[in-house]
Amino acid sequence: MSKDAVWVLGLMSGTSMDGVDAALIRTDGETVAEVGPSLMEPYDESFRGRLRSILGARERTAQVDAVERELTIWHAEAVRHLLTKASMTPAAVAVIGFHGQTITHDPANRFTWQIGDGALLAREVGISVVFDFRSADVEAGGEGAPFAPAYHQAIMTGRALPAVVLNLGGVGNVTWMDAGVDPVAFDTGPGNALIDDWLMTKAGIAFDEGGEISAAGAVDRNVLARLMDHPYFDRPPPKSLDRNDFTLDAVAGLSLEDGAATLAAFTVESVARAPYPKRPLAVYVTGGGRKNRTLMRGLADRLGVSVAPIEEAGYDGDALEAQAFAFLAMRHLRGLPLSFPSTTAVPTPLCGGKLVTVKR
Repeated sequence: MSKDAVWVLGLMSGTSMDGVDAALIRTDGETVAEVGPSLMEPYDESFRGRLRSILGARERTAQVDAVERELTIWHAEAVRHLLTKASMTPAAVAVIGFHGQTITHDPANRFTWQIGDGALLAREVGISVVFDFRSADVEAGGEGAPFAPAYHQAIMTGRALPAVVLNLGGVGNVTWMDAGVDPVAFDTGPGNALIDDWLMTKAGIAFDEGGEISAAGAVDRNVLARLMDHPYFDRPPPKSLDRNDFTLDAVAGLSLEDGAATLAAFTVESVARAPYPKRPLAVYVTGGGRKNRTLMRGLADRLGVSVAPIEEAGYDGDALEAQAFAFLAMRHLRGLPLSFPSTTAVPTPLCGGKLVTVKR
């Protein structure tokens, strides 16, 4: 495979299940030569409900197959719309990195499942596709997550270190980087998923826009202590979570605002207590959580270091995970590792993913 930088397209549907993020970058799988346009294709509430209905599935059923096909078609539309936005043809893109949608993640039992039909997507859009990124890592004994550290390290080159990239999607995860050592990565705890689920359950509200609802509430410290008394926080990294490893039981008796405030504090506290090898100089936040002012204020207060949206490093926080899977797809083509002992606890650096090739 040539080491020349080429255009690749990444697709990400995260644990928040709000839609498909699609992004273009030009890369050789080691450096990023250029960042192209990106977009988000939102799911409608009907499909989001069908997606939620299969969370936790471990076996194929007609229902899972139907949702997987629908999900793949959503992704194909996102690809078409992004190519139109970029004034590019399918022939201009070397490969697509297709994350799919995680419906079950149980690395302790060597099981993870990201639905998404790579062959169908390749046929729909006429571009080769790398998909099923996490399975090989989990089968080898790794955590299967987080998977973006190789990309984070590439974009943090030249910045003051040690630094952390914190992704606040449905689940929170971090990549800690310092000069001369391998990055360390792990899931910190909940990101936005519990807050979203609380607001939807309690009031039919999809998310806490700007953190306004949580800002209006008071943190219940006793409930927060119970939430933090979870065995996950005693495990050393690398480690990873399923979206549903935490529940809303502890906040069930709180008001809408107090529940949101307490769950936001839970996200902040789990990040603050994360076992970093060394205190970072700065934390760059990506994902939807960077738009929640309550979370961002809480992180700055609790961490006592610079906390800034990833945009301050010159990158779009809405597109970063999709860009990461574009980068990983290129690494797959070149046979480079996607996951490492210090990021997923896989025994040796591993090049995972599966490739569906489109002949041109």
